[in-house]
Amino acid sequence: MADYSFGGTDEENAELKKLNAEVLDDPDSFENWEKLVRAAESLEGGLNRNSSPQSIVATREIYDRFLAKFPLLFGYWKKYADLEFSIAGTEAAELVYERGVASITNSVDLWTNYCSFKVETSHDPDVIRELFERGATCVGLDFLAHPFWDKYVEFEERLEAQEKIFAILDRVVHIPMHQYARYFERYRHLAQHRPLTELLPGDMLAHFRSDVENEGPATVQAGGQQIKAEKGELEIEREMRTRIDNFHLEIFSRTQTETTKRWTYESEIKRPYFHVTELDETQLVNWRKYLDFEEVEGDYSRTQFLYERCLVTCAYYDEFWLRYSRWMLAQPNKEEEVRHIYQRASMLYAPISRPAVRLHYAYFEEMCDRVELAKDIHQAVLINLPGHIETIVSLANLSRRHGGLEAAIEVYKAQIESPACDHYAKAALCAEWARLLWKIKGSVDEARKVYQQNAHWYLDSRPFWISYLFFELEQPTSAESEATQYKRIKQVHDDIRRRSQLPPLTIKDLSHYYMVYLLERGAKGSVKEYMTLDREVNG
Repeated sequence: MADYSFGGTDEENAELKKLNAEVLDDPDSFENWEKLVRAAESLEGGLNRNSSPQSIVATREIYDRFLAKFPLLFGYWKKYADLEFSIAGTEAAELVYERGVASITNSVDLWTNYCSFKVETSHDPDVIRELFERGATCVGLDFLAHPFWDKYVEFEERLEAQEKIFAILDRVVHIPMHQYARYFERYRHLAQHRPLTELLPGDMLAHFRSDVENEGPATVQAGGQQIKAEKGELEIEREMRTRIDNFHLEIFSRTQTETTKRWTYESEIKRPYFHVTELDETQLVNWRKYLDFEEVEGDYSRTQFLYERCLVTCAYYDEFWLRYSRWMLAQPNKEEEVRHIYQRASMLYAPISRPAVRLHYAYFEEMCDRVELAKDIHQAVLINLPGHIETIVSLANLSRRHGGLEAAIEVYKAQIESPACDHYAKAALCAEWARLLWKIKGSVDEARKVYQQNAHWYLDSRPFWISYLFFELEQPTSAESEATQYKRIKQVHDDIRRRSQLPPLTIKDLSHYYMVYLLERGAKGSVKEYMTLDREVNG
C-alpha cells in the first residue's frame, strides 16, 4: 500500500501511511490499530457527507480491517455506526449495527444503542418492537441487562402501550439481575390495574377462580337465622387478586434467591468487556467457579448465556473455548452448535501458534465421520506452522486410524523429507516413526533399524537420543537375553557420550538413567562400571 492515498491533507496522508505501515509490521498491536483508527476519524476535521470520497473510502477500509481483527469491541461498532450515519445516513448506519450485533451478539450496550438508534430513526412501531425482541433474545438474561430493558419499556411508554409494558415486566421479574427489585415494584403496582386475564395464564387463572369459588359462601347472622351470602363477582375478583399478588410475591422471592446466589460471582467480575490485555488469575478463577455453578444449576439457556458472556471477556483463553465445546457436546443433538464454537474459536480468537483448539476441532469432525475435513484442518495448521510436531503426530495417528500403519508412516516420511520442516522437528518425528513401529506394529527390529540408520543425522537432538535410550531400556528381557540387551543399551549410552553433540548437562542426565539400569539390572561386574561412570559423570 506504499502508493495508496488515504485522502485529507498531505500531512494527514503521510501520517496515515506511517501508522498503517506500523499496523502492517505488527498487526497484533492494539495500540497501533487505535492510533490508525483515531487518525482516520479525524481526516478533514471529521468526516461527514461532504467529505472527499477518498477519505471516506480509506476510513471505512481501516474500520473494516480493525473490526475484523477485534470484532468484540462494541464501542467501536457504535462509533463506526455513528460515522456512517453522518456520512451516508440511516441505512448505512443500520448495516454497521447489524454487523456489530452479529459479531458480539450478547453486548447489552450495543443492542441498547442499536435499539435507541432505531427508535429515533424509524416510524414503524412493529419494526422497532421486532428489533427489541431480537435484542431481548440475545441479551435479556444478562445480569446487567437493565439498560436494555429500560429502553424497551421507555419505547412502549412513548406509545402508551400499557399492556405491552406489563408483558415486558412479566418477563423481567423472572430474571435474576442487578436491579430485579425495581422492576418487580413497578410490575406489582401495574398488576393492580390490569385485567385478570393479563396477570396469569388462562389455566392458572381458572384454577385460582375454582379455589375461591369452592371455599363456599360466607355465613351471616340475620335475626335468629344464619344465612349463606353468595359471593358476588367483585368479591371473587378481589380474592383472586389477593391470591395472585401472593403468587407474584413468591416469584419475587425466587428471583431474589437466584440473584443472591449469582451475586457472589457477579461482584467479582471486574472486566465484563473484551480487551487485549490479560486477565489476572483471580478473574479467571471466578469465571471457572461461575461456570461450575451454572452447570450444576442445570438450566441450559442460562449456562449457554454465561459461556457466551465469559468468551467475550476471555476470548483469547483456549481453556474456555475447549470447556464450552465439551459442555455443549454433552447436550443432546447439539452437533452444529459444537461445530460453530470450534469455528469461531479457530477463525477469530485462538492464534494459529496455539493449535490445541484446531486439533480438538479436527477430532470432533473425525468423530462426525468427516475424516477428510479433519485432515484438512491439520494441513491448514501445518501451512502456518510447518514442522509443528504435535500436529504432525496427530495427523499421523489420524491417518493410521483410517488408513492403517503405512499411511501413518507416509506422513512421517513426507514431513522428514520436507524442506519446510526444521532439523529439530525431523529428529523428533524420526523418533515418533520408530515408536510407531515398536508400539503399533510390534516390530522391535524395524524400530531399532530406524534409530540406527538415522542417529548420525541427529547427533544434537535431545528428543531423539532420549527416545532411543528409553526404547532400549524398556525392552523386555530374560536371564538368557539380558546380556545381549545390555550390549545394545551400552552402545546407545556410549554413542551419547562419545558421538553425540548434546549439551553436557543432557549427557549427564541420560548417563544417570544408564547408571540406574546398571544397579537394577546389571550383572555382577556392573558395579565397577557404575563407579567408574559415577566418578566421570559426577566428578
